[in-house]
Amino acid sequence: QVQLVESGGGLVQAGGPLRLSCVASGNILGINAMRWYRQAPGKQRGLVASISGGGATNYADSVKGRFTISRDNAKSTVYVQMHGLKPEDTAVYYCNAEIIMYGSGLRAYWGQGTQVTVSS
Repeated sequence: QVQLVESGGGLVQAGGPLRLSCVASGNILGINAMRWYRQAPGKQRGLVASISGGGATNYADSVKGRFTISRDNAKSTVYVQMHGLKPEDTAVYYCNAEIIMYGSGLRAYWGQGTQVTVSS
């Protein structure tokens, strides 16, 4: 089985930085795209940033210039470095990854989420 475990969430003041990490573990043959989503109370989950297997990145307009997504393939880890945080960034942040397991096909997995709270 595959697990995605996020870490790095917490309480931060507006304008401050925070870095989230997500580690994939299990019987993994390869990882394609990795993504960060977020869901605020009463809102739908939305894409924050994505990074392809080749390193191409994409960002939601609301975080462009403030967030940077990166990955370490050797560690099966994806990061999102967040700067200039705003109260509206407050949400549960979820990691998502397209993973190929040994003996199985490609499918998407989700982490359990990590809370980010930005105080004004």
